[in-house]
Amino acid sequence: MIKTILRYFVVSLPLLLLGCTGIPDKVQPVTGFDLDRYLGKWYEVARLDHSFERGLDNVTATYSMNDDGSVKVLNRGWDTKDQEWSEAEGKAKFVSSTDIAHLKVSFFGPFYGSYVVYYLEPDYSAALVSGYNSDYFWILSRTPTIQEATLDQYLKVASEAGFDTSALIFPKHDKPEQN
Repeated sequence: MIKTILRYFVVSLPLLLLGCTGIPDKVQPVTGFDLDRYLGKWYEVARLDHSFERGLDNVTATYSMNDDGSVKVLNRGWDTKDQEWSEAEGKAKFVSSTDIAHLKVSFFGPFYGSYVVYYLEPDYSAALVSGYNSDYFWILSRTPTIQEATLDQYLKVASEAGFDTSALIFPKHDKPEQN
């Protein structure tokens, strides 16, 4: 647990200092966003490498409501080196309006980083998510895998938005669900 906390602290330090809630140049958040439909479990299908998820497979993000109206964020993954589950809990809030999919997420106190849903399937089955710049990118799905043709479509959308899709990591989803 201490290792997980330290991992998130070290990675979040630049965000702590900068308070990065911006949006990459070629990214526009989804409008008409419905948070209630977005809540629940998402599987990480692909991501760009960053130290706070390095070495993790079976990665999920679960979103639910906090009593104060903010969004509870629970990120979980299997640490392939230490052979144990790793998790971090954070809080998200909308940057401007609740119908614009631009949120700010914090895992440490009052310091936030961007969480921008810029592509979302109409049925809320998959989403493309960016951080404050093109170094942070995720493909999320309600299921652990997606069809190859659909993945190719998402990779095209990501590439057009300025993300380096050749550098994507595709985590395995081979561990049983953990409650």
